[in-house]
Amino acid sequence: MDLIELRQKAATSATMNSSQSLLNSPPPDVTFVCPPVYSDFNQSDSEFAPLLKMDLVEGSDIGDHKRVNRFPSDPEFSALVQEAEKAIDEGILPELILQGSSGSYFVRNTSNEIIAVFKPRNEEPYGQMNPKITKWLHKLCCPCCFGRGCLIPNQGYLSEAGASVVDKKLQLGVVPKTGIVWLSSDTFYYSKLERAKSKYKREILEKNPKLGRKFKRVGLPLKIGSFQTFVRDHKDAEYYLRKFSVEGLSSEMEAKFQSEFERLVVLDYIIRNTDRGNNNWLIKYKSKEGSNQSTPRGSPPERKPSSGDLISLPSSEHEEEELKISAIDNGLAFPFKHPDSWRTYPYHWAWLAQSKTPFSDEIRELVLPVISDMNFVQDLCDELETLFRTDKYFNKKQFEKQMSVMRGQMLNLAQALRERKSPLQLVQMPLSVVELADSKQRPDCESGGVAGAIAGHAKHRIRTFSDSFSQSFHKKKPFFSWC
Repeated sequence: MDLIELRQKAATSATMNSSQSLLNSPPPDVTFVCPPVYSDFNQSDSEFAPLLKMDLVEGSDIGDHKRVNRFPSDPEFSALVQEAEKAIDEGILPELILQGSSGSYFVRNTSNEIIAVFKPRNEEPYGQMNPKITKWLHKLCCPCCFGRGCLIPNQGYLSEAGASVVDKKLQLGVVPKTGIVWLSSDTFYYSKLERAKSKYKREILEKNPKLGRKFKRVGLPLKIGSFQTFVRDHKDAEYYLRKFSVEGLSSEMEAKFQSEFERLVVLDYIIRNTDRGNNNWLIKYKSKEGSNQSTPRGSPPERKPSSGDLISLPSSEHEEEELKISAIDNGLAFPFKHPDSWRTYPYHWAWLAQSKTPFSDEIRELVLPVISDMNFVQDLCDELETLFRTDKYFNKKQFEKQMSVMRGQMLNLAQALRERKSPLQLVQMPLSVVELADSKQRPDCESGGVAGAIAGHAKHRIRTFSDSFSQSFHKKKPFFSWC
């Protein structure tokens, strides 16, 4: 026992001496390393990957969608999205639009005014969370006739934003500003599991904040979709087309309507819109007698008027006439092939009297020079690729097919403008596809080929570098040619 006690005393003495030496020794040099900035999104999880390089805002709210909905190149649109986010945070939630075949929502600001229409990706006709029961039954009972075989499923939100890109690039001014955003709301359609998980996480965060902060997101999952600026004082084109056929228009307004109509034609033809009826493009018309009362398209009739309602105001005697066309519902465009299965999906505006009038000099001067320049065309394709790559299922080969169809449409349009054809004659032209030629075969294209048709003179290279294109014609016809 004596030996054991001696060893314990020796160990205690050594420990005390060591501690004393540490206290007397100078402090070690320590370099502080700043911890990494917390990010809500895991880079390996493409479902929550940011669309743009996000500008982090102050605060550490878990799953804060304000980190991704930033558009540095478009402050006005970014501010509009921020208004919608603030309204949702304050309990002013998006409202489901009853019309249409997919889930689309009126989005309001903090003043309860409708400012945009949001269409989530997973609530499209092919989406798993489509809230429209009729489309679900259609898909379940008659899958062979459901959808459009020429379109890539669940790309409607990209098509909506892509139409806005084309509209801006060509300076047409008929598509309301549209972008891709992430939003979350209790009024969106979620599975029972997603709602249960969100509820369970909130309970944990309330009872154990330290553990709850480890969750990547506490609220309902963010939904990616198209966010289109809401246009006011517009009505369905069908309404005004009937009105104009009875009452007529002044010569000035008739010319204005023809100009706006031709811009719609150019847009639809280039993006090959497969769903352009007279009920999904809008007209804003204000006569000298005063504007007609208008309400938001698809809004519930029983809602009481508020500051967001569109109520016409008395016009002054000197108020001028106004006419404007807005192209909405562009989600069924950019096909990877021309329709050739069951239906043709014609442009319904081709049956209007305005389609028989040759394209005006105004449209020729606006559109022909740019679509004749294949460098401009390829720049447009590059911008669309940047947009389409935001989809986690992006396929480069399928996208190139989409662009081949679009380049073929632009080729036909350039020829029609050059030959002073009408929109009706344009849609009767042979369907064309312009593909990127193989890298091993890049001959100079002459007037008989694509470059001659586009540029209008012989022995002219399509682009200033070695890329070239090959043209082919689509000859297969769909079973029904009238619908």
